[in-house]
Amino acid sequence: MQEHREGMASLLAQYLDWLRTHNYSDLTVLARDKSLKRFLAWAHERGIASPCEVTRPILERYQRYLHLYRQRNGEPLSVRSQVAHLAPLRAWFKWLARERYVAANPASDLIMPRREFRLPGHVLSPNEVERILAVPDINEPLGLRDRAMLETFYSTGVRRLELIRLTVQDIDHERGLVMVRQGKGKKDRICPVGERALAWIERYVNEVRPALQRCDQAEYTLFLSELGGPLRPNWLSQKVSEYIQLADVKKRGACHLFRHAMATAMLENGADLRFVQAMLGHVHLHTTQIYTHVAVAKLKKIHDATHPAKMKRSPKDDNSSDTDS
Repeated sequence: MQEHREGMASLLAQYLDWLRTHNYSDLTVLARDKSLKRFLAWAHERGIASPCEVTRPILERYQRYLHLYRQRNGEPLSVRSQVAHLAPLRAWFKWLARERYVAANPASDLIMPRREFRLPGHVLSPNEVERILAVPDINEPLGLRDRAMLETFYSTGVRRLELIRLTVQDIDHERGLVMVRQGKGKKDRICPVGERALAWIERYVNEVRPALQRCDQAEYTLFLSELGGPLRPNWLSQKVSEYIQLADVKKRGACHLFRHAMATAMLENGADLRFVQAMLGHVHLHTTQIYTHVAVAKLKKIHDATHPAKMKRSPKDDNSSDTDS
């Protein structure tokens, strides 16, 4: 095989173009571009200019670099972040080997860091959700819009970008369904939506949306910004975070908190795990199973009913009893 000595930046550009040609989402292409450019910068500092010079020991050195790296706040990269940087590297070298830019894939035997089993950091209780939903001023047009958005988040568990991309036609009021188009992994799905959320959406569409719509680009977009266009993801996260703070809920997070709350509430109220999986759009059931560890209401009732160490009398009574004897 003839050895190619093209620069890594040129081959990276070709790889990203290949991803787009094969219908990978823009977000996936952007994420891989960012991760691989980080590796290219690291390799450039060490005089590595071509993929042919990369060996498995070099990749293991880069893996150790990620493990030891400290962010501006002094914190290390999480295992999840390390994997997010290494997985695109492994995929890129697989492509390089297949396209015969390298003789062999040096990343084929690269052992990824073991993922930690982590529960959602914060889960809103139903009471906390209701407090947050009550914060927007529904007497103001934008407050009414925000209430409709929060209700949609809680009722359907859609992701931030999925809500931003919703159109007016995606809401089926008659059947109580929402069509989520091009969700994560470019997958469509249908989610049930509750009557309460539908009522808020309908009120927003009738009373607020016509006045907000000002550009052809957002002709069918459901939730519009003050300027009449689609919402920006970072703005939406900031807005939801502000409402959580105003509700005096001491839990960090934003849009995704409602996704966690929906899944946990459904499981605690008896929903089958596979139905929740379908609602969330998870490919693998084990991704959804994490919520079974958070939905502990039934476990708590069983513990209270069956554990022998029940609080029949106060510790003070026990102390006084010991003193008397």
